[in-house]
Amino acid sequence: MDFSISEDHQALREGVAAVMKKFDADYWLERDEDGEFPREYHRAMADAGWLGITMPEEYGGSGLGVTEAAIMMHEIASHGGGMAATSAVHINLFGPHPIVVKASHEQKQRWIPRLVSGEDQCCFGFTEPNAGLNTTQITTFAQKVEGGYIVNGQKVWTSTGQVANKIMLLARTTKIEDCKKPTDGISIFYTDMDRSKIEVTRIPKMGRKCVDSNSTFIDGLFVPDEDLIGEEGKGFSYILHSLNPERILIAVEAIGIGQDALRRATQYAKEREVFGRQIGKNQSIQHPLAENWMYLEAAFNTAMKAAWLYDNNQPCGAEANSAKFLGARAGYDACLQAVLTHGGMGYAKEYHVERLLREVTVTRIAPITEQLISCFIAEKVLGLPKSY
Repeated sequence: MDFSISEDHQALREGVAAVMKKFDADYWLERDEDGEFPREYHRAMADAGWLGITMPEEYGGSGLGVTEAAIMMHEIASHGGGMAATSAVHINLFGPHPIVVKASHEQKQRWIPRLVSGEDQCCFGFTEPNAGLNTTQITTFAQKVEGGYIVNGQKVWTSTGQVANKIMLLARTTKIEDCKKPTDGISIFYTDMDRSKIEVTRIPKMGRKCVDSNSTFIDGLFVPDEDLIGEEGKGFSYILHSLNPERILIAVEAIGIGQDALRRATQYAKEREVFGRQIGKNQSIQHPLAENWMYLEAAFNTAMKAAWLYDNNQPCGAEANSAKFLGARAGYDACLQAVLTHGGMGYAKEYHVERLLREVTVTRIAPITEQLISCFIAEKVLGLPKSY
């Protein structure tokens, strides 16, 4: 196996880093305090062409794979912005994947270039309060009418709903009781964020303040026929295309945040003196940080293996899920240890590690919990009976 870094991948890292260095940790601390969407950063990433890294070249993207997207997101996560920095652009990479896979040529021409340029921002109306990860149980309904659909329902955790002008919406077009299988009868739409019919209410939350999350209420939204992606009732199968890439990207983002926190803790341990000696001379400080490095490296290698498998059209469900589990856990542990290494100063905002801990926590929860990943590995890899 070749573990060397190619010139193209190194250039990719350097290009992303060049943008990220314009937005230092203090910039992200300000966004954490004021909650304003990082528009300057989003525009800089769009102008540099990074929003279209996985989009087809035919429509203005770079046409690169999950491996390159993972390298990009890992680099973004490593510069002090935490999940705020990653989430502001992550949504462009594989969230709109149903468009790439199933939209018509006309739809792709209409939608993709505007996503790549940053002219359009998309939010996602998938999750519902009473369905959670059990997507087949969504109740938002799109009733067929002349020329389109009328949609009514409720979504939750709609990221960037405050600033988006487009929404990718998952809705039932056939009631579950009328379907042969629970996965049937679900459709995907990509349409305008008509705020006269969509009410978006911000959810105050632990971290990632500047990338808003929301409760979303949809009342009589008209969606034209031309905004249906693919075939009516086949939407559940379409979203499966983006699940493994999303897990890989979340993994490398958590790892990058953890490595950022580890660097800060290591530097502090070199500089901080107590009782006349650097605290970094103490094995009680050294050993936990050394363990963090090892776990982060192991998780990163798992994530890159998963990305390679995906890009080479090989099964990667076990590896992608494992990468998400290991990456989130390693990133979280490194951030927690960074706070503890700083002692009282770890609790102070000026050192940024408390913010990184708050930011990375969400990766242990979303887009899939550690418990469900464990169930997946137990059933699909170990062959144990289904437990739920």
